[in-house]
Formats: sequence, C-alpha cells, structure tokens
Amino acid sequence: GRVPHLMCRRLSTHLAVLVLLLAFPAFAAAAPDRSDEGVKPATPVQMLPTTGERAVDIALRYLGTPYSWAGASPAGFDCSGFVMYVYGRLGIGLPHSSSMLWGVGRPVDRNDLRAGDIVFFNGLSHVGIYVGNGKMIDQGSSGGAHLRDFKYYDNFIGFGRLPI
Repeated sequence: GRVPHLMCRRLSTHLAVLVLLLAFPAFAAAAPDRSDEGVKPATPVQMLPTTGERAVDIALRYLGTPYSWAGASPAGFDCSGFVMYVYGRLGIGLPHSSSMLWGVGRPVDRNDLRAGDIVFFNGLSHVGIYVGNGKMIDQGSSGGAHLRDFKYYDNFIGFGRLPI
C-alpha cells in the first residue's frame, strides 16, 4: 500500500516542476556565473625573436653592400667577414674565416635548418646565413650582399648552428 502511493505522488510532483521549468525557462536560469570575477584576461605570450632571427634581420639591412676582399665592415664585406660582422652586432665573436667558422658551429641537417644557421659550400671557401624558406643571404664577389634561393646550388658542404 502506502509506499507506491508516496512514489506516485513524488513522481507527479517532479513532473509538475519539470513542466513548469520547461514552460517558463526564466525560472530555470541559474544564478549568474561569477566564477571568473576578478580574473583578468591572460595577456598573449610575446615570442621574442631567436638570436638567429635577429641575425637575419641585421643581415638583410646590408643587402647590396659591396664586396671587398677581407672586408668586415659596411664599407665592404667578404663572405666570412659578413657573417662575422652580423653576429658581432649581437655580441657574438666569430673568426674571419669560412673554414674556421665550420669548427665553431655544430652540424645541422638540411631538413632542420633555422633562420641564422650558417651555410657552407664550395669546399668551405664560401659561407652565407640561412634566412628561411630555402633562401640565404651571402656576400658574393659580384653584386655584393644578396638574397638567393640556394636550391639551385648543389655544392653544399653542410650547415652549422652556432652554440648560442
């Protein structure tokens, strides 16, 4: 007896409340969500440029600078003098010799190149700075400092990343 009657009554009360909530959604509105009150929005993380990216920015400023044998200044650069000068602007001392630069960095696979990596070719007689997207900037004996796509060159010795 008595138990089923109470269950039916409780069930009918729950159904009545449910119908009212569905019919009048304003009654169903919860209290305002205050879970984030006083919380300030997060500021976006600013990614600082890597040393290599900073080197590329500096190198690009010197596009068109004339070639000068043994040159290491904006008046004129040779290839290793250009790399030495660019990194010197960042407080990084490097030798003025492409073969000596080979010994400074650690080898990097062509698929892992990053902006600022050093590109070595022509039997270690020439160097440039990898810019990104298959391009490098180097100081050539004709045309001065220029940006070029190195996919057309097959005489690479390797690539190096400075220990910075």
